[in-house]
Amino acid sequence: MDGDNSALDNTPDLPVKAARPESLFRHSDFMKLWTGETISQFGSVIGGVSISFLAVIALHATPGQMGALTVWRTVPALLFSPFAGVWVDRLRRRPLMIAADIANMVLLGSIPLAAALGSLRIEQVYIVSFTTALADIVFGVSYHTYLPSLVGRDRIARANSILTATEAAAETGGFAIAGWLVQWFTAPIAILVDAISYVFSILFLLLIGKREDPPPPRGASHIKHEIHDGARAIIEDRRLLAVASAATVVAIGQGIFGTVYALFFINELGFTPGPLGVIYATGGAASFLGAAVSVRAAERMGPGSAMTCGLLGWGMGYALVSFAHGSAAISIGLLVAQQLIGDFWGTIYSVTYLTLVQQIAPQKKLGRVLASIRFLGLCARLAGAGLGALLGAAIGLRYVIAIGAILVMCGGVLIFFARIEPD
Repeated sequence: MDGDNSALDNTPDLPVKAARPESLFRHSDFMKLWTGETISQFGSVIGGVSISFLAVIALHATPGQMGALTVWRTVPALLFSPFAGVWVDRLRRRPLMIAADIANMVLLGSIPLAAALGSLRIEQVYIVSFTTALADIVFGVSYHTYLPSLVGRDRIARANSILTATEAAAETGGFAIAGWLVQWFTAPIAILVDAISYVFSILFLLLIGKREDPPPPRGASHIKHEIHDGARAIIEDRRLLAVASAATVVAIGQGIFGTVYALFFINELGFTPGPLGVIYATGGAASFLGAAVSVRAAERMGPGSAMTCGLLGWGMGYALVSFAHGSAAISIGLLVAQQLIGDFWGTIYSVTYLTLVQQIAPQKKLGRVLASIRFLGLCARLAGAGLGALLGAAIGLRYVIAIGAILVMCGGVLIFFARIEPD
């Protein structure tokens, strides 16, 4: 759901480490994690798309019910992200990941079972969407907190790069697979595929051989105080404060852009869903390439410069869309350019940003730091969505897209002036 890299390790042997990117593929425990997560990522994309198809096609959901479904998917992250950070810092992370996968497997599996029995209702889809979103929060925070202990801080950037590339591949292929599965076998069967994918994730997590160290002991404290400790860790480190502030501004821009882009593409430019799907697929390929080069970019440029360039490029990609008129070839070119430029640089920013947080945040507070930044980003994105809706009605969609682009680039400016460089 969202860094620095080995450039932060300013030691003489850094070039040797950076010259051997294949080393993680010899790391048996990382390969187990990566294999299980790859299968699960494809399943999650398929399942997420298929639930929407299920609501529309099988349950004949109204626009109001589709809006309610979005709320049920979003509210858990808003309500429980800070608490998830506390749980992750209190407990071993791998058991939490396995528990979240088991919950997702059972909950998603209940949908095709109910469909087979003829008892599926939209209320069940709401409940499953809410509870799986909660499980995803626990898994996501646990996963990003667990990874540094599995591969070591010196290789976390490369691990993030590999895993982000996998997510991009899953996004590119998962949408197409989901469409054909729903068309050929119905939406409940496609959701069953997602449920089964969690079996593989659980299996490979269980096969990891490295024993996870227990969390450091802490005295009894109220959960509210522990949440505050995570927020304080961000405020007290100027680098964490800078990246959290920039991420919040960027999330507002994302919320603004995400609210109006479909309306702009379809209503103002006149595109149909088919060609738009092909255009979106180019973004997945660009994200894959961005993930592949993110480690080298941050090593050569430094983490601060890589994040600055990433946000400026991401914002420029958004800005290109505002120059499109109609559905002629020039507009197609601008939309494809937005996907290629924006997703490429946006992925470089995302990988570098996540790695920085994982490397410099206090390990005993890492779960709370990640959860706090995630919570801030979600609040900011929701605020941006509301602002985008208001501005769209007041000044027009084209100008709203430009505002979203400017805010994303402003995040890059914040990072630039913070001068986040290796210690």
